[in-house]
Amino acid sequence: EVQLQASGGGLVQAGGSLRLSCAASGFAFDDYVIGWFRQAPGKEREGVSCISSADAYTVYADSAKGRFTISSDNAKNTVYLEMNSLKPEDTAVYYCAADRAFGARCLQVRATGVRYDWDYWGEGTLVTVSS
Repeated sequence: EVQLQASGGGLVQAGGSLRLSCAASGFAFDDYVIGWFRQAPGKEREGVSCISSADAYTVYADSAKGRFTISSDNAKNTVYLEMNSLKPEDTAVYYCAADRAFGARCLQVRATGVRYDWDYWGEGTLVTVSS
């Protein structure tokens, strides 16, 4: 059974940090790219960051550049998203997703207004940033 378990969300003050985890199981982790997406109330889902498990190729949306860092522990089949300098506009449900594709697929996290038709999605973890 394929599972993507996102965790690590919570309530934090503006300027604070959180580390999200995405634990994957049930598929060949090295053959997939893992992306983080978020959806704020009343807004469309948007890409945040992505990593290719095979070669650690990473992509960031403009909103995440310089503040967020994505990493992968292939031994644990887990991807992390370290979020620093959080802003109230980062408040959203954060989802991790997996797609069996080459690293270039990661570029989709920089696209807006598109359908993210990735293979697997996790349940999401809520991040709330207070001002």
